[in-house]
Amino acid sequence: INTMEEDMDEGQTQKGCLECCIKCLGGIPYPSLIATILLYAGVALFCGCGHEALSGTVTILQNYFEVVRSPVDALDVFTMIDIIKYVIYGIASAFFVYGILLMVEGFFTSGAIKDLYGDFKITTCGRCVSAWFIMLTYIFMLAWLGVTAFTSLPVFIYFNIWNICQNATVLEGATLCLDPRQYGIVPIAEAKTVCAGSEKFYKMCESNELDMTFHLFICALAGAGAAVIAMV
Repeated sequence: INTMEEDMDEGQTQKGCLECCIKCLGGIPYPSLIATILLYAGVALFCGCGHEALSGTVTILQNYFEVVRSPVDALDVFTMIDIIKYVIYGIASAFFVYGILLMVEGFFTSGAIKDLYGDFKITTCGRCVSAWFIMLTYIFMLAWLGVTAFTSLPVFIYFNIWNICQNATVLEGATLCLDPRQYGIVPIAEAKTVCAGSEKFYKMCESNELDMTFHLFICALAGAGAAVIAMV
């Protein structure tokens, strides 16, 4: 008899643990969890790939276009790249904290939590916090739309460079040149043109830096788009 009672108690305990686990899993706000994971993945992809793509851009400018860093504290392309890198560090830190806060806010305002703990009364402060997070999310979404548009510019530039490299191998004898002044990378007074037929042109087109940097910018653009989708 004691053995049967112990088995029944053990079965009730296991059933109670199973019901508790199911109840806890039912209280997880899955839309907020998926949005947070997508936000983290998009920001990480944008920051990591964007940082490495900028470093590759510096290598390409120095090795193939012979662009040198200004000896004085002038706002040249290398200084702008350094500033963008520091902005990337700030974005990564800020969105790490923001993602946690957004997850917590979504957890406490989900319908599953109300079903789990009952219909509790929301205070005025709670409504203000929820409204503030919604407003902040829309502001960040608009900002990331701008970041996505800005990230598409280097993708467009590198696509043009890659297209010129492909056409130079197909159209023999054609005079195709790359001039960074067209994109505002160097001042107009500096002539840093690299044309087809030169050794530097073919070395750049066959280099791993150009191919890797191009694909890293594409991944950074995809990460920025994923972050926008996560905040919709």
